Amino acid sequence: MIKKLGNKIGEGGCGEVFEWEDESKIVKLAKPTTSTAALQAELHHCRIAWECGLPVPQPFELVNIEGRSGILFERIYGDSIMNRFVDRAIEQSKLQQPLDVFDDYVDARITARLFYQIHTHSVPNMPSQRENIKYDIRRAPYLPEADKAAVIAQLDQLPMKQQLCHGDPNPGNILLRDNDAVIIDWSNASTGNPEADLAEYIVMIRYAILPPHLPCEAGVVLNATREASIRMFMDEYERLSGVGYADIDSWIAPIAARKLTADVITEEERNLLVNEIRRRLHSKSS
Repeated sequence: MIKKLGNKIGEGGCGEVFEWEDESKIVKLAKPTTSTAALQAELHHCRIAWECGLPVPQPFELVNIEGRSGILFERIYGDSIMNRFVDRAIEQSKLQQPLDVFDDYVDARITARLFYQIHTHSVPNMPSQRENIKYDIRRAPYLPEADKAAVIAQLDQLPMKQQLCHGDPNPGNILLRDNDAVIIDWSNASTGNPEADLAEYIVMIRYAILPPHLPCEAGVVLNATREASIRMFMDEYERLSGVGYADIDSWIAPIAARKLTADVITEEERNLLVNEIRRRLHSKSS
């Protein structure tokens, strides 16, 4: 019996998410730019996270629907941190009151606790985080070869760890189910340094430009609370792990360089990242 897709309920850079006939499941179908091998890797990574007891959707199997490859997952009923942030920003605008920068608009503390939970695991049979980062830096546009070589040289000097890392701490990848966080999209998971995951979060919050389809209120709140959100995130993570911002700083340039390979990046965001990389390279050489 051929299963039929239900309504489309989500979309990311690599796939589209649809309801499944069984309401306890969803199917993520690959976009044309996503290979079956990439889907197989995502399924493998998510299975490892599931077997570690981490809060992830239960992964089931690869499927083929009308010629498109996909993965069948447990359906998580909950709102994403991104959607909750947008709703809060709109509500804040209606109040017509000054922003309280100590309010955790992006659920930074929840995110920190979630990533600490992920990082407590060390697992075999995962890609090398460091090799993935180097691969992305080498193919990063907008950077001359000399800058790429300098960033990779910095990366080579950093200590190596072997902990489970997610690779994409995007608020759109974290769902809140009864106030418990569940993290999706394990495409970029690897074994390596938690500091790289933390640097991904810092670079994203500090320099992300929200897509134009989001209400302008979201951009206003984000711009006003970026650094406060980073402080909340790092304070909570350091409380749990002992790893603080000083431990992350050397990872900012390599992660900023790899972010230049993102599928969708605005000119403004690109310029911010390039300027940050060059500033850090210059400070190292002077």
